[in-house]
This record gives sequence, C-alpha cells and structure tokens, in this order.
Amino acid sequence: MERRDSDTAAGAARGPVAPAAPGAAGFAFGAADEERRHAVRRMKTLATGLLLAVAVVYVLAKWAGSAGAGGWTGYVAAAAEAGMVGALADWFAVTALFKRPMGLPIPHTAIIPTKKDQLGQSLGDFVGENFLSGEVVRRRLRSVAVGRRLGGWLADPANADRVTAEVSTALRGALTVLRDSDVQAVVGEAITRRAAAQEIAPGLGTLLERVVAEGGHARVVDLVVARAHDWLVEHGDSVMTAVSGGAPGWTPRFVDRKVGDRVYKELLRFVTEMRDMPAHPARGAIDRFLRDFADDLQSDPETRARVERLKSEVLGRGEVQDLIASAWGSVRAMIVAAAEDERSELRLRVRAALLSLGRRLAAEERLQGKVDGWLENAAVYVVTTYQREITSLITDTVAGWDAAQTSRKIEAHIGRDLQFIRINGTVVGALAGLAIYAVSQAFGG
Repeated sequence: MERRDSDTAAGAARGPVAPAAPGAAGFAFGAADEERRHAVRRMKTLATGLLLAVAVVYVLAKWAGSAGAGGWTGYVAAAAEAGMVGALADWFAVTALFKRPMGLPIPHTAIIPTKKDQLGQSLGDFVGENFLSGEVVRRRLRSVAVGRRLGGWLADPANADRVTAEVSTALRGALTVLRDSDVQAVVGEAITRRAAAQEIAPGLGTLLERVVAEGGHARVVDLVVARAHDWLVEHGDSVMTAVSGGAPGWTPRFVDRKVGDRVYKELLRFVTEMRDMPAHPARGAIDRFLRDFADDLQSDPETRARVERLKSEVLGRGEVQDLIASAWGSVRAMIVAAAEDERSELRLRVRAALLSLGRRLAAEERLQGKVDGWLENAAVYVVTTYQREITSLITDTVAGWDAAQTSRKIEAHIGRDLQFIRINGTVVGALAGLAIYAVSQAFGG
C-alpha cells in the first residue's frame, strides 16, 4: 500500500544528494539531512509493516471464524479491520501533505508543493501579527529588564575591559577604512563654511573686553616690553646706525651720532620704565586702546566689516586650507595611537565611564526606566515601521524555494514524527473498532 518516492529511492542509491541549483531552491542536502531521510524511511517501513500485520490478522481472523473457531474471531477481525481503516486514513493524510497519494489528482493533496507560497504568506502574517506587534515587543522587553541587566554586566570590570577593547578595535577599524582625502575635504569644507557663516567680530570684541577687564592682557604686555628692552640692549648699535642713516646729508656726522645716541637712550629709558612700572602711562594708553577696539569690534559697522574681509582673505588662502585639512591626519594618528595603547588616557577614561554607567544602571531605577524606555521605543519603531519588510523576508524566501525540494526538505525534518501518526492511527483504529464491535455485540447481539 505504501508507494515510495522514486527520487528518494534514487537518492538513497546514489548517496548524498547534490545541492539544489541556485535560484531553484537554495537547499543543500547534507549528511544530517540524509540521516533524517533514512530515519523517515525506517519509520515508513515500520508503519507499513504494522498495516500489513493487521491485514494478515484480519484475514486469519476471518478464516478462523469461517472455520468455526469461535466468537472471539469476530472481535479480532473487527479490531484488525478498524486498524486497517485507521492506518489507511492516516497514510492518506500524511502522504497528502507532500505529494498526491498514488499519483491520483485528488483535490487538496500535495499541500506543501502546491500551497508553498500561501503557506509562506500565512507564516509571514503570523509572525508579523504575533511577534512583531508593538505591544508584544514592548511587553517582552519590559519583562527582560534590559537596563538593570546591562548595568550589572557593565559594572563587572572584566566586561568593561572587554567593551573598551571592542570599542577601540571598532574605532581603529573605522579610522583605517576612512580615506584621509575624503575626511580632510569634509572637515575643511565644514570648518570653512561654519567660519564663513558666523560673524566673528562681536565674539572677538566680547572676549577682548573680558580679557582687558580681568587684566589678562597684562602678561602679554609684560612679555613684549621685556623682549623689547632686551633687544634694545643687545642691538643698540643697530638702532643708532638706523637713526644716523636717516639724517640729512648736510648735517655733520658727530651731530648724527649725538642724535642717534640720544634717541637710543630715550627709547631704552622709556621701555625700561614701562617694564618696571605697572602704572606707566603707556600701559594705560594700551588699556584704553584695547577697550576702544573691543567696543568697535562689537558695535562699529566699519570695523566689523573690515574684520570679516580679513577673515575671508585668511580662510581663502591655500596655506590655511592645507592646515585645516592636515589637522585630520594629526587627529587620526592621535586617536589610533590612543586606541591601541591599553594604558592610554582615552581607554582609561572610556573604561571608567563604562564602569560608572554600569554601577548607576544597576542601582538607579530611574535610569533603568529611561534606558528601558529608549530601547522599547527604538524596538517598537523598528518593528512597526519595517514590519512589512521583515515579514517579506519570510514570504519572499519561501516563494523562491523550489516546490519539490521544499517538500523533501520538510519531510526529512518532520516525516519521522508524522509516521507515528500512521502507527497511532492503526492502534487507535483497532481499539476503536474493538470497542464498537463489543458494544454492538453487547446491546444488539
């Protein structure tokens, strides 16, 4: 009564089946699949053998009954007959899942090959409705308590070290993949565009006003005056020569030297006094000049316009653009070196931040709630926005499978269990037939 699949028999004779052609099913039957198919064939043999056994029992019981063996033969024959009916019915049901029983075009058979696409669509809809709904995802994530678990995990120094190492590796990889020319162009364009769009004069004026008010410029003045004094002391001859060389040609040379010496001494005295006297009038003049200039930077349109023109000229110079672009190379080298060094300040700070975050997450319920809420909202957004794309992965994949290959693959995985249905059908049918026959004999004679 059992008709074996010719492909299955041929496959068993040839050994492992070769992978399906690309685009047909994408399945490959390996050693594990072959073992499953052998197990299915063994269970088919067992179920069919049981069917044949009850058929033999039925024939013998009928023969014994006709030979006058006694009333017990009726009970045995009824049980065997019902067992055959149950076995055949379940054989038909199991076989109809994968192919047409005995090759007959009976409606609603070969369900998996003929209804493969509909099954894939139904499976996709089932997953979307029961696993990818916003409420299901939110409820599941809330029960997991991701924030608290993540906090406890990060609070472990070993885990913090692991995350730090993984982040460092990812950072190094990302910086290695990025092309310097592309990043330099982006950084240079971003800095230039932002600097060009932002007027800098008012900000510079505010900063200069604050520096003068706090006396921060005094150190710069001290440095300049001290350097000027030292330079005058070291290059006195040059100063006097410059003054003498600028005198008219008709003046006597001793007069020129006298004038040059006088100018040098007065200049040196002025610079020395300015260096040694914090309240020197020249220092006050510098303060007033800086305050006025700071005010002009903030309120004088002409001064602000001149600063903007100067800014545009500076930004437009090739040297400045090269400097901005080359800054990326220095930054990248610094970050890569810090990421590779386990004792670098960058990695130590990242590790400390992770440990601190872990301890806070493990202890603070409010922070746990925030993290859980962020994760829930993100997950719900993804599943509700891309639910169709996610479920289409199932439906499109199933639709791309070859029907015959799909049927054989599924049968290899679940066929052994399905053969137990045939065995159970035989046993249950026999018991039911026996019970029905016994009741009918009891009440009907």
